[in-house]
Parts: sequence; C-alpha cells; structure tokens
Amino acid sequence: MLAYAPGDSVAHDLDARAKLVFQMGFAVAVFANPTPPWLAAMALVAAASLAAARLSPVAVVHAYRVVLAFLLVGPLIGALTLGPPWLVPAQAVDSALSISRVILVLFVSMAYVTSTPVRETRAAIQRHVPGKAGRLLGVGMALTLRFLPLLRRDVRSIREAIQARGGANRSVVDRARRLVLVGLSRALERADRLSVALQARCFSWNPTPPEMSFSRVDYVVLAVGAGLALAGLVPVVTGATG
Repeated sequence: MLAYAPGDSVAHDLDARAKLVFQMGFAVAVFANPTPPWLAAMALVAAASLAAARLSPVAVVHAYRVVLAFLLVGPLIGALTLGPPWLVPAQAVDSALSISRVILVLFVSMAYVTSTPVRETRAAIQRHVPGKAGRLLGVGMALTLRFLPLLRRDVRSIREAIQARGGANRSVVDRARRLVLVGLSRALERADRLSVALQARCFSWNPTPPEMSFSRVDYVVLAVGAGLALAGLVPVVTGATG
C-alpha cells in the first residue's frame, strides 16, 4: 500500500502542491500543540484525509503494523518502574501522546502517497525549490517512493522463504541475521540495476514536468493546511509571550 494507486477519489483530483502544504500544516499543528483535546480533533482531520483518498483505517494500520508495533512499545516501557507496583499507567501518558502524533502524521502521509503520482511530487518540489538543490530533492523523493515498495516486497519474500525452510526452528537472532544480510544484498542489487536502467534511459535531471493547476478545491485545501498550522502555533506563541 505504500505506493501510488490510481483512482478517482477527491484526494486523487487535488494538486500535489496543495496536498504537500496540507501535510506540512497538519504536521505543524500536531507537533506544536500536543494536548489530548487537540489531538482528538486532529484525529478527525486524519480520518477525513483517509476518507478523501478512499482508504480504510484498518488497511492503513495493517500496512504500518510493524512500525506501529515498534511505537507502541514506548508507552509500555514508560509505565514500567523498578519497584512495586512495577506498572504505573499514568507515567505512560506523555509517551502515548508523543506516539499518537507520529501515528496521525503517518495516516495523513499514507493518504498523500496513495493518491499522488511520483512524477507530480517530483514536479511540485522542483518548481518551488530552485536550482540543483530542488532537482536533487525531487529525484531523491521520486526514487524513494518507487524504491521503498520494492524493498518491502523483497523483505516479505525473504521472510517467507526463511519460514518455508524451517525458519521457525531457528533462533530469532539467526533469522534476523539472515533477513538483514539477504535483504541488504537484494537492496544493493536493485540499486545497481537502477543505476544501469537510469543510464540506459538517458536519465534527465530536468524532465518536462506534468501540467499542474489549482482548482477551487485546491485553494480550500491550501487554506485548511495554513489554518491548521496557525491554529497549532497560536497556543505556543501566546504561551511564550504570556
């Protein structure tokens, strides 16, 4: 799921630049004001983003299951103490709030990735970041979005192969070592093939970008993104000056 999927949803029809501004505004709003009521409101915004891209929250959770499992260990560790009562749930509140911010941003990012072609993301970046820096950033973003799903597929196939060859009888350390070594080898092989393919296709640093234009809905999304950022920063600014 961590790749573009063609569709006709509201999110698919939006300009990539509007969606990028919305993402940035949402991230600022979430991290600037980490209070529970505000995060609950941002959760509704994230749910609306998924609905606009026609994504199921259950499918998104499944796609991020490894990352989420890793993140959820944080509150558990935060609740542990070195003596009786050994577990204090109140100590996990701050950690849980921090993790919830990351999860909300991941959900909105998923809506962007699945609804935006890679070439539009590259074009949006190169149009607004001047010079070689913009071209390098655009190319890096495009290659990452194309390369990451392939790496995930390789890791999944390696894990399945290990299980098919009696991996359940091996130690966790041995399975992890095999997964890392073979996965790294596959990644390097793909990088070599990618380099040859780019040269064979006369890779261009400055290709002809796709046509991009704002519609009325794009301006609304831009305004919402800017509004979210301002709404998240107001308590920080007023608190600092008060």
